[in-house]
Amino acid sequence: MDVSKAKGDNVTPNPGGQTDKPPSAHLVESMLPKVVKRRVHALKRLQAQCANIEAKFYEEVHELERKYAALYQPLFDKRRDIITGTVEPTDAECEWQSDMDEEEELAAEVKEKASIEDAKKEEATPEEDQKGIPEFWLTIFKSVDMLSDMLQEHDEAILKHLKDIQVKFSEPGQPMSFTLEFHFEPNGYFNNAVLTKVYKMKSEPDPSDPFSFEGPEIIDSDGCQIDWHKGKDVTVKTIKKKQKHKGRGVVRTVTKQVPNDSFFNFFNPIKVTDFWTCFGLVGVATQRGAGNHE
Repeated sequence: MDVSKAKGDNVTPNPGGQTDKPPSAHLVESMLPKVVKRRVHALKRLQAQCANIEAKFYEEVHELERKYAALYQPLFDKRRDIITGTVEPTDAECEWQSDMDEEEELAAEVKEKASIEDAKKEEATPEEDQKGIPEFWLTIFKSVDMLSDMLQEHDEAILKHLKDIQVKFSEPGQPMSFTLEFHFEPNGYFNNAVLTKVYKMKSEPDPSDPFSFEGPEIIDSDGCQIDWHKGKDVTVKTIKKKQKHKGRGVVRTVTKQVPNDSFFNFFNPIKVTDFWTCFGLVGVATQRGAGNHE
């Protein structure tokens, strides 16, 4: 980061009505004695070399992420199978130690009431009709602030069909990137089984400004084309507008489609660098999935 830019708003008014800005790094350097300036140049060379080493460090971190993604995947596959009801976890797999302190604070009559309510729910909805964890990913989306802000009411029915979210890293030797994959069960909204978004990254200092390097950055992204069923595209809406002919004065009604707010605009093929959204989705796919459903 350019220090002079970062502190550019920190100004102090003087009696003359003008403002005094901190001198820029270039100005400070130009005022140094020649022998000191020479040593500063040596420090700059060292800092540029540090930035190059740091870039290599992040490349190796990316390789570690790719390596451990393969180790995580069997667990994520099991998570998907439990969510969708493909498999039923064993009693041993369902063991989870609850917070005993909270249990003890719960009064006996409240416990009894909760048991009665649960029994009523089970009678109303037989257990054999419940498969997996219904609306799991929709619940996650609604629980994470940066994702819930993108969610519209008309998106919710579609996201009930979301089975899994996966993160795929680029292969060794390929340019640094990762892909978000959204796996859907067959539904009445679009034909795609998987929606994808690819994020291309760069981890190298800018030769013209090596001191601005702060680690990998997203430089580009590619969405995908959604094959919507007729009349089911929630990213557009139809409006009717009356138009009056200038010469004849005849009024006619014109129907046209305009963009509509929707989570599914995230997949728009137009290149967008939606940095925070992408990392929010990586988070729920790789770490935060189960923890936000309760």
